[in-house]
Amino acid sequence: MRAVVAAEPGGPEVLSLSTVPDPVAGPGEVLIRVAAAGLNRADLLQRQGQYPPPPGASDVLGMEVSGTVAGLGPDVTGWQVGDEVCALLAGGGYAELVAVPAGQVMPIPAGLSLVEAAGLPEVACTVWSNVYMVGALQATESFLVHGGAGGIGSFAIQLAHALGSRVFTTAGTPEKRALCSVLGADVVIDYREESFTEVVADQTEGRGVDVILDNMGAKYLAANISALADQGRLVIIGLQGGTRAELDINALMRKRGAVIGTTLRTRSVAGKSAICASVVEHVWPLVASGAIKPVIDAVLPLDQATEAHRRMQAGEHSGKLLLRA
Repeated sequence: MRAVVAAEPGGPEVLSLSTVPDPVAGPGEVLIRVAAAGLNRADLLQRQGQYPPPPGASDVLGMEVSGTVAGLGPDVTGWQVGDEVCALLAGGGYAELVAVPAGQVMPIPAGLSLVEAAGLPEVACTVWSNVYMVGALQATESFLVHGGAGGIGSFAIQLAHALGSRVFTTAGTPEKRALCSVLGADVVIDYREESFTEVVADQTEGRGVDVILDNMGAKYLAANISALADQGRLVIIGLQGGTRAELDINALMRKRGAVIGTTLRTRSVAGKSAICASVVEHVWPLVASGAIKPVIDAVLPLDQATEAHRRMQAGEHSGKLLLRA
């Protein structure tokens, strides 16, 4: 099969479309003929040699796909060859075929095209598991997500809005801020010109927000804690702003707050399967109803993975970038 591989760590130019052996569905696995794969920032880190796949996972990049079931490994029930599906992966998505644990395979929500669905698994599982299963956001609470025009942010805004929370977000350009408002953000902050802590304080009469979903890490740690409400929860899922920062424990204790760091890719198959099941139960109906719509920036062919990575790395995109297999 054809697959995108990185010959060595480096920039987008190290990616190439190569011929590699077809994967085989092992016990408990589903073989999927890929229609499209979604890009994620973790793919850029893997390409740079900073985020290797978990032991046993494919070296091929890509953590989410959509496609049709092409084969079933031993002990798999509930799926048939030809079923249209999407899936959360530990790796292997930038390819024509991928083998996936059956629990990480999900039906495509009604109303979505096969290609569109490739942009759902990673963002839906990330947002649902971190904001609701870990952060325990309630409809009566407020929510801040950084980078609201990105793949994670655009989904998080829609989900939190659909479930009744007041939504705050940050974005860097007028076009991206306008998109965030259309998606359902109540307060959109220009992070280049405004202090999000000051805007949050002003908009909440000094109370702060209950849950923050953060992809910046060290750079925003102090400001995020400042923006938390009493008993607020800061959930860190990315390190774009660095890995080390000084934590004012007293400030956190005064708010009786929590700082939680999580990852999705390295969870066990059982853990990821439980998240996928919860997403299908709680999130897919909102997608099927139209309350949440995938935001697709561009769909490029598999042999243009280099260009897709350049676009994501430059921050030029809004929503998801997809590779059509």
